[in-house]
Amino acid sequence: MISGPAGLIAIGLIVGAIGTLIGSGGGFLLVPTLLLLDTHIPPQVAAGISLAVVFFNATSGSIAYSRMGRVDFRAGTVFAIAAMPGAILGAYTTAYIPRRAFDAIFGFLLIAAATYLFSTSGEKKDSLESGKYNLWLGVAISAGVGFLSSLLGIGGGIIHVPALTQALNFSVHTATATSHFVLSITALVATLVRLKTGSLNGQLPTIAWLSVGAIAGAQGGAKLSSKVRGSWILRGLAIGLGLIGVRILLPLF
Repeated sequence: MISGPAGLIAIGLIVGAIGTLIGSGGGFLLVPTLLLLDTHIPPQVAAGISLAVVFFNATSGSIAYSRMGRVDFRAGTVFAIAAMPGAILGAYTTAYIPRRAFDAIFGFLLIAAATYLFSTSGEKKDSLESGKYNLWLGVAISAGVGFLSSLLGIGGGIIHVPALTQALNFSVHTATATSHFVLSITALVATLVRLKTGSLNGQLPTIAWLSVGAIAGAQGGAKLSSKVRGSWILRGLAIGLGLIGVRILLPLF
């Protein structure tokens, strides 16, 4: 594990900026970083650290996006409530997954998400609005996202953003902002559960320094999002996910 506040702040800054830019919360970057830097870290610890940092990142990013008027608070509140039961269950389940199995699940999920995103990134236009969508479909998707994101510690944005754009017709920029708002709530719930179970014992200094960087990075990522086309946000996300997924899977073969 990287030691020292400077290194942790730097990681948090990068995770926060990229996570906010694409609405993922940054967990998809932080978890594999922790797995690669510490080959012996238990899955529940890596996921717990990530979700705690995602909470601070997503909260900071949500504030910035709210000022821009991009967050769909009605949809976000409903989706967050739907995701809470899964977030709680996922937080309790991670401890029962062996590290090797955790790596395999995480790696294949990243590659699958990358393939889907890259192949569909050009189908949605930035001008789409989120006024009309199937609310119950969104609730069902959010329930599943809540469990999977808490289980893996990724925050859920890498699943939620594609779901909002592809299945619910949200614009990419509204999807990233609303996803961030949902993450701020579900990540907090999952983090509280992990505090209760003891998964984060001894990890608070690491979380604190990572979060300092993530909070600052989130503000920068939100500002940068105004200058980046939605299709390129999705393509950049796809490339990043694919590379990280391959890197995690390589030692398993």
